[in-house]
Amino acid sequence: MPVEIMRAPPSELPITIADASVRSGGVTILEGISLVLAPGAPTVLIGPNGSGKSSLLRLAMGLLAPTSGRIMWGGRGTTAGDRRAIVFQRPVMLRRSVAANVAFALGRGMLARRAHADRVAELLDLVGLSALGARPARRLSGGEQQRLALARALARNPEVLFLDEPTANLDPAATKAVEDIIVRVAAAGVKIVLATHDLGEARRLAGDVVFMVKGRVRESAPAKSFFADPTTREAQAFLSGDLVI
Repeated sequence: MPVEIMRAPPSELPITIADASVRSGGVTILEGISLVLAPGAPTVLIGPNGSGKSSLLRLAMGLLAPTSGRIMWGGRGTTAGDRRAIVFQRPVMLRRSVAANVAFALGRGMLARRAHADRVAELLDLVGLSALGARPARRLSGGEQQRLALARALARNPEVLFLDEPTANLDPAATKAVEDIIVRVAAAGVKIVLATHDLGEARRLAGDVVFMVKGRVRESAPAKSFFADPTTREAQAFLSGDLVI
């Protein structure tokens, strides 16, 4: 009888973006992006509004195709991998309970159905929603909905998790709850790539920083050195609170 060989799933990392540009209707959205997203501490994208942070997340996720240049996941130039997940700033809640939202996400994965209940319970515990499993998801507060969105994304067992302004418009307590989850998930080995307008959040979470202006990466550096000694005028002005146009 032949022996079945179990092979590890292909890695999504590193994500290598090589001189990639995205244009639409004559407008340049991203230009000449060259970046490597490697395993390790969270990568945080910062920059003024309209700088291209969200578009770069979508490019790295595979939701946006480059007009020129290329992108590779784990050395593969394909979007076939399924170990990536993304949470948007305003996640859509399904018209069902909190627990059923997570169960729906599990239904699209590889986990055996008999294990779904245990996994739903585990994920709701991770995001602090165990007591709200039966509540309609659309009746949750904004912070609770964002935590539920994180649980749904993690149901895919991602190697890379993209987060687009995950704490925008949340109060300090809700922001801390979301950030605590991000820290725990990153410590468990999931690569976090996060876009934020909040410099405090960037300082708290970033292992490295990508600073963007007008669709271009202007600076990329370890967080400690970036915040202590940014090398570009735009980054210096941004960190000082000046307008960067």
